[in-house]
Amino acid sequence: MSTSSSSPRDVYKAQLIEARSQLLARIAFERGGGVSRADMAAEHFDNSFQSRAQIRSERETEFAMNEHETAELGDIDAALERIQAGTYGQCTDCGVTIAPARLNAYPTAKRCLDCQTVAERRR
Repeated sequence: MSTSSSSPRDVYKAQLIEARSQLLARIAFERGGGVSRADMAAEHFDNSFQSRAQIRSERETEFAMNEHETAELGDIDAALERIQAGTYGQCTDCGVTIAPARLNAYPTAKRCLDCQTVAERRR
C-alpha cells in the first residue's frame, strides 16, 4: 500500500479507513446483519430455558461490547477528521507532534504520551 510518494498521513488514513471498514463489518456480523439492538435484547428474553442471571450477564456483555465498538468507531472518525483538517499527529491538548511510534501503535491517538498520562490520571 505505501509507495515512495505516499506521505505518512496517507498511510495512516488508509489504515484508519481499513480499520473502520473492518469494525463496521464486525459489528454487522456480531449483530446478525440487520438485527437491531432491540431485537437482540428481545431474543434474550425469549430464551426461557436460561436463568435470569445468565440472560442479564449476556445482555450486559453485549451492551459493554456495543459501547466499546461505538467508542472505537468514534475514535476512528475523529482521527479521520483530524487528517482532513490537517491536524492529525498533533496533540489536541498541547499541540506538540505525537511520536510516530505512538501513532504506529495507536493510529487514533489524539494526545502525546505526556498529555495522555495526565488525562488518565484525572479519570
